[in-house]
Amino acid sequence: MAQPQPYYAIEGNDNGLSVVFVHGMGVDHRSLMMLDEAFDGNDSIRRIYLDLPGFGRTPALPENACGLPEMADWLQTVIDGLVGKATPFAMVGNSMGGALVREVLAREPRRVAGMALIAPVVDPQHAGRHVAEHVVANPNPRLTHSLPQEQVFDFITMGVNQSFDAWRRYQRFILPGVSLCDRAACERLDQRYWLDDDPEKTLGTYAGPVLIVTGKQDQIVGYEDQQALLPHYPNATFVTLDNAGHNAHIDQPEAVVALVREWVAHMAFAPLS
Repeated sequence: MAQPQPYYAIEGNDNGLSVVFVHGMGVDHRSLMMLDEAFDGNDSIRRIYLDLPGFGRTPALPENACGLPEMADWLQTVIDGLVGKATPFAMVGNSMGGALVREVLAREPRRVAGMALIAPVVDPQHAGRHVAEHVVANPNPRLTHSLPQEQVFDFITMGVNQSFDAWRRYQRFILPGVSLCDRAACERLDQRYWLDDDPEKTLGTYAGPVLIVTGKQDQIVGYEDQQALLPHYPNATFVTLDNAGHNAHIDQPEAVVALVREWVAHMAFAPLS
């Protein structure tokens, strides 16, 4: 069965260690490109920003094989094609992408030089999650009342930073992917939104550098379920950012970029598991 060819953007040194960025539901690769600032001046890292099937410019998976397990299979195949089947790589996963990169890591931990998770999905079923209360500390009605309703709803419900700068980041990095999302493919994915196994049970432990960033006001995945991952990642850095919702990197960009930069520094000297 033919698989969709990936659309991706590459930044950095073609000969460097590849870091694959995997976005969440409803957006595309651009949603994570603001993190590229963390690699300024680092010539040893090649960044690959992927569009998952059905998002951005990558066509959807076949209708009879379009769930999270098939998405993980596709991701693993694409990574092999882009970096080489025996070549080490690292991954950054956001939201749904956090579940997918954990699955890929569990399959081939010896190849993975490091993993960073930003507001990752732990329990694919929303009913089982421990989520936070979405609280906006500093509402900005001057901004929100002036925006088109179809654009402002997601900005308000996902984020907790309502500054003009946050809105500009949302416009640049989030909205373009939202407009390209294949809604029918998303609906099909919702019908098979679970993995066939628990990645950490398959994995056991992974000693490489891991970063887990959560938002204290994240009402989508919260910040408690992610703590249960820590016994499996003994060298993990776990951070819960205040005044940050599910789009933690949009709400608190400086903090997230600094954490990713620190993670990269650890990864550069860490042996593979």
